[in-house]
Amino acid sequence: MPDAGAIRVAIVEDDRASREGLAHLINGTPGYACVGAFGSVEEALAAATVQSDVLLLDIHLPGMTGSEAVKVFRTLRPATQVLMLTVYAERDKVFESICNGACGYLLKQTPPARLLDAIREAHEGGAPMSPEVARQVVALFRKLAPPQDSQQELTPQEVRLLGLLAEGYSYQSSARQLNISVNTVRNYIRSIYEKLHVHSKSEAVSKAIRQRIIQ
Repeated sequence: MPDAGAIRVAIVEDDRASREGLAHLINGTPGYACVGAFGSVEEALAAATVQSDVLLLDIHLPGMTGSEAVKVFRTLRPATQVLMLTVYAERDKVFESICNGACGYLLKQTPPARLLDAIREAHEGGAPMSPEVARQVVALFRKLAPPQDSQQELTPQEVRLLGLLAEGYSYQSSARQLNISVNTVRNYIRSIYEKLHVHSKSEAVSKAIRQRIIQ
């Protein structure tokens, strides 16, 4: 049984070595617990008793693909956050997965510490993405979303911060890029939430992209 308060993580990954490596990393880190590791979507769906907070879902799988399965998992287990894993960023699969309900998208070469941070971020309502994937998502939304006038009066520094967050930077790395403290970043975030009328980082980034606040 996982420790009380541990983030419960399930894995769907057809490569056995990768699957076992992820399970070992998660189980070996305090505050995290791997509650199931499966080689296919079908195998994971058959394990009806497995309940996870976050699902790590490979994009390329035998049988039903990960991008197709997102909607199935989100329908059957709406409380589970689905975090996609892939070898490289494929624009169509990225877009399909996000439209189907994935909360984030990471490349498989993501360092272990960042992967664990991303799992926690997803569990807390965030939208973690590898920078390479985030850039593609921003490009897609810029193509699809019509420009809108923004009357939010964000400061240039707040706009720069939103741009960094959209590219996958954390609060800490954004602070370094902007040469400010993490506390200042948090102050900016509160101001951004208030001006954009949103309640999470993912909402703020999504609205900023749709309204062309991020250029």
